[in-house]
Amino acid sequence: MSSTIKVGVIGCGNISPAYFHFCKTFEILEIVACADLIPERARAKAKEFGIARACSNQELLADPEIQIVLNLTNPKAHAEVNLSGIEAGKHVYGEKPLATSREDGLKTIEAATARGVRVGNAPDTFFGGGIQTARKLIDDGAIGRPVAATAFMTCHGHEGWHPDPAFYYQVGGGPMLDMGPYYMTALVNLLGPAVRVTGSTRITFPERLITSKPKHGTVIKVEVPTHVSGVIDFADGAVATIIMSFDIWAAGLPWIEIYGTEGSMKVPDPNCFGGQVLIRKPGDDDWRDMALTHSAETGRGIGVADMAYGILHNRPHRASGALAYHVLEIMQAFEESSRTGRHVAIASHVERPAALPVGPLPGVLDIGD
Repeated sequence: MSSTIKVGVIGCGNISPAYFHFCKTFEILEIVACADLIPERARAKAKEFGIARACSNQELLADPEIQIVLNLTNPKAHAEVNLSGIEAGKHVYGEKPLATSREDGLKTIEAATARGVRVGNAPDTFFGGGIQTARKLIDDGAIGRPVAATAFMTCHGHEGWHPDPAFYYQVGGGPMLDMGPYYMTALVNLLGPAVRVTGSTRITFPERLITSKPKHGTVIKVEVPTHVSGVIDFADGAVATIIMSFDIWAAGLPWIEIYGTEGSMKVPDPNCFGGQVLIRKPGDDDWRDMALTHSAETGRGIGVADMAYGILHNRPHRASGALAYHVLEIMQAFEESSRTGRHVAIASHVERPAALPVGPLPGVLDIGD
């Protein structure tokens, strides 16, 4: 069996350069083709990153050498492109979220199971040194048994900087489906699966004015909640308080904090691969900076590499479709709870992804069969 997994990328937009760059740092991955609905964009990325072929989606899916389809399309197209890849007999790894609805997410998982292929999904930032260090410290009992957590993402939206921000305010967008995957995935990785969600949501500004170029002056109609708050109950008993908002100009809130029976932990930004991990225990005068136990010298694409190793060595991959579906169910439960005025039970169950061992070589990720 070849020691290299060939990858085809569908979607050459804003996030694709990070994947083109970091996937090249892993020996196991070879990006051999890229496609986009705008052919010039695919050709430009192929030239910039030395990709052998720019082609149509259909040509990419028909290529028998390509084993993984890396789906970097707009969230509304995630399920459709994933299902096309699965139908073509490919493993698929997609940008977050898995889908814009639980129904499409479940359809994707079921189709992959029936076809005998894998689903992987962003985010893979929880592979980074920051979150993996926090995970090891929790597993080692550094703060005792987790009792509670907080997770906050606050900003005033993307219309002031993003070149094409409309989709952030359409179905599939909003702060929860846009940024929630980073936070919810990190929490499941640290605390385990969720069992119940309670939420309240609102749309504060029914319209948004784009002030970035090239669409300066365009008005966006907001279709999804832009402020989401609520509570997650985890299977092991921890209770997390959540705020995800595009309606806040400024705040002094932490990204994630975990509160245990023997101390508290500050977890770094789950949208990044590094950052400080701080712990404060009874008797401490201040927070203590904990040395990272894992490398932060990686980026988007490490989850694809881990799935490739899983394919070659027949072991589970960490950024799995099951994890992504569980996170999708959690995220959509906030709005359902707000709409119905009820707690929402989380039907899916997923095991915490295996922690990364300390010390894999950069670019190899040789983390065991």
